[in-house]
Amino acid sequence: MAEIADEFIVNAWVSVARAYTHLLDQVEKDLAARKLPELSWYDVLLELRRESPRQLRPMDLQGRLLLAQHNLSRLLDRMEKVKLVKRMPHPDDGRSQLVGITAEGIEVMRRMWPVYRNTLRRALGEKLSARELELLTSTLHKIGRV
Repeated sequence: MAEIADEFIVNAWVSVARAYTHLLDQVEKDLAARKLPELSWYDVLLELRRESPRQLRPMDLQGRLLLAQHNLSRLLDRMEKVKLVKRMPHPDDGRSQLVGITAEGIEVMRRMWPVYRNTLRRALGEKLSARELELLTSTLHKIGRV
């Protein structure tokens, strides 16, 4: 296989980083315009909701979100303060705790999703064909597999 010029690699990297930043900024702006929490809150709630019984240890949540432990702790503190999540002792490990999603957390997710979905539809669905979206997805999956 021929070696790829650094220029192509750097251009691809910059394009991926700019696209990600642009999409993230747009989602955050749209959520804020509707007085909804930031996207990281949605990500936490989504991971908790996917679980059965809708609880995770903070360290497991951290691995799924790729947040530093201290950032996740502060985020969970803020979310617990407004009753979107609750912390409880782990039943099998007295040194550990579980974080669970509350009914309020599910309701906030329900309100956030249409805003998030519409932003993604505008940013991706209106600009790319179904085939382009498939190609983009498969290309990014190649990069994401380490």
